[in-house]
Amino acid sequence: MSRIVAIVGRPNVGKSTLFNRLTGSREAIEEHTPGVTRDRHYGRVEWNGEHFTIIDTGGYIQNSGDIFESEIRKQVSFAITEADLILFVVDVTEGLTPFDESVADMLRKVKDKRSKVIMVANKADNFGMEHHTGEFYALGLGEIYSVSSLSGAGTGDLLDSIIKSLKNKEDDEPLNNLPQFAVVGRPNAGKSSFINALLESERHIVTPLAGTTRDAIDTRFTRFGYDLMLIDTAGLRKKSKVDEDIEFYSVLRTVKAIERCDICILLIDATQGFEAQDMNIIDLAITNHKGVICIVNKWDLVEKDNATSREFEKIIRNKMEPFNDVPIIFTSVMEKQRLLKVLESAMEVYQNRKQKITTSKLNDTLLPLIANNPPPALRGRFVKIKYITQLPLPYPAFAMFCNHPKFIRDDYKRYLENQIREHYNFMGVPMEIFFREK
Repeated sequence: MSRIVAIVGRPNVGKSTLFNRLTGSREAIEEHTPGVTRDRHYGRVEWNGEHFTIIDTGGYIQNSGDIFESEIRKQVSFAITEADLILFVVDVTEGLTPFDESVADMLRKVKDKRSKVIMVANKADNFGMEHHTGEFYALGLGEIYSVSSLSGAGTGDLLDSIIKSLKNKEDDEPLNNLPQFAVVGRPNAGKSSFINALLESERHIVTPLAGTTRDAIDTRFTRFGYDLMLIDTAGLRKKSKVDEDIEFYSVLRTVKAIERCDICILLIDATQGFEAQDMNIIDLAITNHKGVICIVNKWDLVEKDNATSREFEKIIRNKMEPFNDVPIIFTSVMEKQRLLKVLESAMEVYQNRKQKITTSKLNDTLLPLIANNPPPALRGRFVKIKYITQLPLPYPAFAMFCNHPKFIRDDYKRYLENQIREHYNFMGVPMEIFFREK
């Protein structure tokens, strides 16, 4: 179940600083997940074993005369519509302003309908400033959390409240027991045409114009012995090209689709090649621990010889390193080439993602390999991995117990992942390896 928290408020109240504090980042998250909008940041927050997506919106302004005022206001409205929880940030050092009242008026209309609102009095950098939060109760939005985004004071209590509120969110995803396959990619890569070809119907609108699909559309697929959900999504564009209000809404729905799916079927336009935005979509899937399958569409339009597909595949795998253990299938949706192969591979990745390896098998397989190729010593410390087990998570995650976990180098961690992949089929699935002291 996707859980999205939106940060809203007037300009300069510290929304971005709060965003960075909660996500643990030191710079705007848009550099890690391009393709949203020029002033929208998406990040992932983890707290006490729970996680959610957080959105830093632009400052809400009204009657300012700024040429971007209307766009910012509408995009904040979209975020409010889609979010499960809203953090309304105010500046305790400046007190209550007419702009704050304007935002509050907007939030009161949605507070009792869908989204819950939590008020955050930011810049309470000392005990004395906390006493100035009382005036914000006049807005009638409930309890107020005093925080200092700069130092982190108060953010623990805020996160506890966020998690508590999100746990009360009802599961509104229909048929969520079925495999969920999100068809993702850049605009005009052929996503809707791909689903129409599988369904053999014109269920989804298809035009030559990029960006026809504005929403994430779920379709139950029950042909050829399969029973699953196909999610058609709007194309994710580069951030510099996302300049329409409705485009921001589309991107928001696409992010949610990736969050709640099991497998991302990435359609790549063969005539355009594997571009940076394709890699950004894969990064988003990896961050959310989703299975990945790459489909090179429009292959019929490419001039090729016997080596063309191998060279194209090599380029994709090189750019995806270190996670390049994914199926790559060359298709033509228009000519209905290898479409069932796509479903077969996607279902295989789905099963790989659910695969559980017994502790005895893991230890019997990996411990001898580790003994023959132990972790390099660091600062005179020798690391001994004693025990391995798979964690009870919906994606492959392994805990390795050792005497000095902090001395395990990244290259040795990749070696261990490669060994796991070599002995067990986790193709298409990102995995996590954690080192714990024992």
